[in-house]
Amino acid sequence: MPYLHVIRRPSVFRLLTGSWVGRLPSAMAALAIPLALRDSGASYGFVGLAAGTFAVSSALGAPVVGRWVDRRGQTAILAATALLAAVGFIAIAATPDREALVIIGAALAGAATPPLEPCLRALWPDLVPQKDLESAYALDSSAQEPLAVATPTAVLWAQAVLGLVGVLIVVTAEPSRRWRPMARSADWLGPLRERGLVLLLVCLAGVGFAIGTLNILVVHYAEHRGFPGGAPALLALHAGGSLVGVLVYGARTWATPLPRRALVIALGLLSGYALLVLLPPAPLMAPLIVLTGLFLAPLLATTFMLVGDLAPTGTTTEAFAWLITLFAAGTSAGSAVTGGVLQRADEHWGAACGALGVTLTVTLLFLGRRQLHANKDVNAITAPAESV
Repeated sequence: MPYLHVIRRPSVFRLLTGSWVGRLPSAMAALAIPLALRDSGASYGFVGLAAGTFAVSSALGAPVVGRWVDRRGQTAILAATALLAAVGFIAIAATPDREALVIIGAALAGAATPPLEPCLRALWPDLVPQKDLESAYALDSSAQEPLAVATPTAVLWAQAVLGLVGVLIVVTAEPSRRWRPMARSADWLGPLRERGLVLLLVCLAGVGFAIGTLNILVVHYAEHRGFPGGAPALLALHAGGSLVGVLVYGARTWATPLPRRALVIALGLLSGYALLVLLPPAPLMAPLIVLTGLFLAPLLATTFMLVGDLAPTGTTTEAFAWLITLFAAGTSAGSAVTGGVLQRADEHWGAACGALGVTLTVTLLFLGRRQLHANKDVNAITAPAESV
């Protein structure tokens, strides 16, 4: 099994573990912050403001922090952001009734989210041989489920601790300490000067839009049509399908070029979302939700490979940070649009929003497939340079 080859490589298990633990705070925040504030008696209006502040600051901060990593290295930036994010979460947990401190804490926790995902993805080409790289990205994309703790406030405290622990595990690993930035162009656009990469990021925004649609749709479906276990069960089926899909995908070697492979996988994802418009009864909804997840993580794993190929020299971390930002922006937009559609129109139109997002992705992948072919060797992009 290729996964065993990957995990047995020096430092890989440690870095994966640290990255997964350190990512949990951002995965938990979307639910933990609103619940903690509601527990303290905050209004829905303020809850939305605080949650929105965290989301927006995360989206805006990720590329900036990613650029700092590409210029200064991983260790100092990861440590500093982990401390700042922990202070932000603690501010919310300790003073949930102080609105000004909550907003400052949410902004700080979001903007200073440690860039563990971009940093790990920048390290992969140095950690595993080229033949195992796709399996490594598959493992990477399979992780990150929210963690349940006793109370919402306890979750916020746990987020502060987990972020620090995860970053500590990563920054004390030799590959992260050894990683050094490569010389890069002074162009202020950074990785965004590569048109193929910009196209790919917009494609991911379309996928994020579909995920945002699904998050709202399953809640509506469970409330109005009923499903054993409700919306959480539907989302668990989706996550299970995604996990199975990416583990199967990463377990074999593919000869098909990455851009064509991404297009085929995106078509598979579109088939699931197109069928979802039918909103069938519960016995058929279960396998359909699994189908929508089956192609998601493989598409993300393929995208990670493409980002590594397309990112201009010295901008790899920032490029992966932009991926996170565009995906999150798409998810937020999908949730907002679908919520509005479900209030004003038939639920089938709400389901169609997800298919529309994936259709955008498929269309752009088809029209821009030539731009997605890298003109340079991936190792030339991500290999560490001499110390600066």
